[in-house]
Amino acid sequence: MVRNRSMGVVAVLAASALGLAACGQSSGDGGEGGAIELTIAQNAIAGGKNAAAADHIASWVIPKFEEAQKAKGKDVTVKFVPSGVDDEQYKTKLSLDLKSGKGADVIDIDGIWAGEFAEAGYIKPLAEVAGPEAESWEGWQQIPEAVQGLATYNGKKYALPVGTDGRVLYFNKTLFQKAGLPADWQPVSWQEVLDAGEKLKSSGVPVPIQINAGTAMGEATTMQGVLPLLAGAGGEVQVDGKWTGAAQPLKDVLGLYQKVYGGSGLGDPKLQQEAKGRDKSFQQFAEGKVGILLEGDYFWRGVVNPKTGVAPMADREEVVGYAKIPAIEPGKGIRGQDFVSMSGGALRTLNPNSKHPKEAFELLAFTLSADALKEETKDGNVRITPRTDVNKEILAGEPLLTYISDEVLPLTAYRPPVAVYPQVSVALQEATPAVAGGTAADQAPADYQKKLEGIVGGAANVAS
Repeated sequence: MVRNRSMGVVAVLAASALGLAACGQSSGDGGEGGAIELTIAQNAIAGGKNAAAADHIASWVIPKFEEAQKAKGKDVTVKFVPSGVDDEQYKTKLSLDLKSGKGADVIDIDGIWAGEFAEAGYIKPLAEVAGPEAESWEGWQQIPEAVQGLATYNGKKYALPVGTDGRVLYFNKTLFQKAGLPADWQPVSWQEVLDAGEKLKSSGVPVPIQINAGTAMGEATTMQGVLPLLAGAGGEVQVDGKWTGAAQPLKDVLGLYQKVYGGSGLGDPKLQQEAKGRDKSFQQFAEGKVGILLEGDYFWRGVVNPKTGVAPMADREEVVGYAKIPAIEPGKGIRGQDFVSMSGGALRTLNPNSKHPKEAFELLAFTLSADALKEETKDGNVRITPRTDVNKEILAGEPLLTYISDEVLPLTAYRPPVAVYPQVSVALQEATPAVAGGTAADQAPADYQKKLEGIVGGAANVAS
């Protein structure tokens, strides 16, 4: 979803907010021969946020789906409800709408919300809402098991995965050349990253290293900072049902943050506190002011994209390099890996309150058909889709996305899709500026563990 997949993008517009009735009530009861109206909503709007996605739904998905339904003898119309606001605002609004029986028939949620929404009853297993057709959808055969896991909670599929992504280290080759660093840079340890940062600093680069930190950047701090580093230190945020507390991997992670932001000049601690700090870091990278940046493939697709990026770089292909995220030392990452990553992804699901669940599932599945995904990813909008059959075709001319798909996804890790995770994520975000502000690298993990125990139900659920 995305988005920023890492972002993960949450997408819904409450029907109530536009004066619409609850799902399916606006045109007929959907009985035999009756008119059926469906609503699909995303956090996307023409000319604004995720504009390409909005255009795809409005200009291709809706007319093609309505045409297909007409050929089956059904009178189905679809309304797209566009929007373009902060994702967290929509999470709150979406929760309220689903709780009160309102909202669109087909909605997008961030993968990390699946468990939370499922436990609250806001979403239900697809088969429970739409029937056995949800389990026999042809697309499941094209979606790798690891990616299907994004949409699975307690062994049941609650959604269809919209896609996945991966995180890498981006670097500016021009700045590297001036600093005497190689264009094919691939660090094999954290120390090599720090050493490169020192050379960039000595050559006059304003921000040698940018790793998201603090609460202002929200989940971007966790996904483009803490969690991939934690994986590189051999840890995971949750293992076998227990949450990682003040263990050595977390101490290593916060120790690295301290080295970057604790007065070394390798990173800009003030930038991490700004409300639009992440966007500013994107712009600074595009302007040649940031040397190394840890980000997801969204950065390549949606930020520095020469044609459609928010901080376009006309010379992206020549200037922007990318490398795998190294473990703290070779072989010290999770599963004994030399390199690590984290992946997220958006989910598209059904509103369990839909008055037309079977038709809503047909619309949901249609948006993730091979034809729909090929159309959506045309004209510079290529991304890693959930379907292997589509990826083989569309990624052929995309070296970065092919690199993510082939080299990064096999070694990646995912966030736990449990209800309490968002609270744990905030606690991790709070720990990063603490060490930058002077809290001892040993004290910050202890403070985090204390918060963690309060969040997850006590010390018995924490491993330290």
